[in-house]
Formats: sequence, C-alpha cells, structure tokens
Amino acid sequence: MEKLQQDLYVPVGDGERLFVKRIGRDGGAPVLMAHGVMANGRIFYTDSGKGLAHFLADAGYDVYVADLRGRGRSTPKISRASRHGQTETICEDLPALHAFVRGMSGGQSVHWVAHSWGGVHMSSCLARFPSIAAQVASVVYFGSKRSVRVRNLNKLIEVDFMWNTASRWLIKAFGYLPARRIRLGADDESDKSHLQSKLWAQPKPWVDSDDGFDYAAAARAGHLPPILYFAAVNDPCRGHPEDVRRFRDESGSHLSRLHLLGRRAGHLHDYNHVSLLTHPDAPRDHFPLALDWLAGRYDAVTENY
Repeated sequence: MEKLQQDLYVPVGDGERLFVKRIGRDGGAPVLMAHGVMANGRIFYTDSGKGLAHFLADAGYDVYVADLRGRGRSTPKISRASRHGQTETICEDLPALHAFVRGMSGGQSVHWVAHSWGGVHMSSCLARFPSIAAQVASVVYFGSKRSVRVRNLNKLIEVDFMWNTASRWLIKAFGYLPARRIRLGADDESDKSHLQSKLWAQPKPWVDSDDGFDYAAAARAGHLPPILYFAAVNDPCRGHPEDVRRFRDESGSHLSRLHLLGRRAGHLHDYNHVSLLTHPDAPRDHFPLALDWLAGRYDAVTENY
C-alpha cells in the first residue's frame, strides 16, 4: 500500500491550531512524535523522505509528527502576545494530539516518540494522566533529560549563559525568545515556555509552576509505559548521558533501557544531540533498536550505560 502523507491540524486553546504531519499507512500502529524546545517537527522528517518518521512509516507504522503550539506550521506563530507554556503543552496539547491520533487509528494504543525536552513534556503528561498512559503502548526518547546537573564548559556557555541569562534579556526586549532570528534554534519560544523549562533545568523540583502539581510523585506511582532512553556519547549538556539517566531514575519504576549511542558501544559514530536523529547512518545503525522497542521486543535492546 502506498505511503500516505497528509497535512492535518488539531484545534487547541483559543483559536489556536497544532500542525500535524501524517506519514504512514492506514491500519498501521500509530506513533505520535513531539520535538523539544527551540525546535519543531522537522527534526523527524524531510520532504525528500529521510528521517525517523519516514523510517517508521516504511516499516508499517502510521506516524503523526506534531508541531507544538506556535512552532513550525502551527498557528498563530509565537509572538509577544503568546501566553502559553509547558503547562499547556502537558495538560492541553499532548492530550489533544493523543486523542486525535487515537481517533484517526480507530482507538488503537499509540506509541509516543520524542526528542530532547519533548520527552519531559511527554513523561509529565503520562505521569499526570494515568488514563492516557494506559493507552500508550511504548515510548522512545532521543536525548531527553530534565535537569542539567553536569558541569563542563558547554554547560556554562549553552545553559548557564545562553539559556538562563542571555535568553531572558532577549525576552525582555522582544516579548518572546526569537531563537530563529538569532540562529539559536529552529523555532521560537514563548516567555512562559522558556521560563518554565528554565526553572526545571536549573534544576528545580519536578513540580508545575502554575498549579503545584507534583510530577515526580505522580511518576513514582508507576503508571509509565515501557520507555527506551537513547543518549548520545557526544552530547555534553543538552542531553548528557548522566542527565538522561537521572531523568529515567526520577521517573519512577517502569520497564526501561538506557542505550548509549557511540563507537565504544558498538555503533558507527559518536553521535551528538542532533545527529542521533539526523545522521545518514542512523537508519542502519540504531533506528532498528527503536523498531524492536515499538514491537515489544524489549530484550533485543541492551542497557549499555
């Protein structure tokens, strides 16, 4: 059957719409993908048919790649008028996307996939809403961490100065973080989304700044589905393996593997925070491990860090 490609929209909030790129086949097991901060869904696919979304679709999955609120082709774009943050992503956007994908797939269980901070959004949503977690078959994260506790020069420059300090100066000037304009990232961030993620990355307790919901306590209740955590050996601060491990550990008891992507672990390259998804060799190197996980072949994926 020919691979479908559709441009879809999911309504949320007050007249806002989330763009969803569907790549796959009717009847295939559904997969929902979410990007991280200063990014959009393009991390997962290209128009020429490359990327993880196309890889999974070619394997028979029905893939839905989301642009979170205001990013990518979602409307309206982020501006000084934007009032949404990660609380809205967790409590409104991801539940709406999940319900949409479930509806498109005839009520099948959905697989969730995320890059970077998208994994924090997803685990927070799953911990907060056990009824949604019960409808998620499995999860795969690429370079997802919550708090940044490692200490090195990259962390000092990229997190302490650029993200925690310089970005706040820019937000005061523009009313939002114009990451695209200054080539800091692929997409912009609202004031609220930046501030909330900054607080958690410092690190702060895994607690919602809007209503005080304790995500760490909810995660410890043990409702999370099986999660595969990929970490890149050449990722000094945006998804350092130690920080990925800490994120896994604070997420309570759940079936999981932490798999390091690097030559010493038998892989073709020492991947970084972006190339673990975009490298031309990823489809023949470690993407097959994601297929094993989605298929429930958990023992085929080693814990190597």
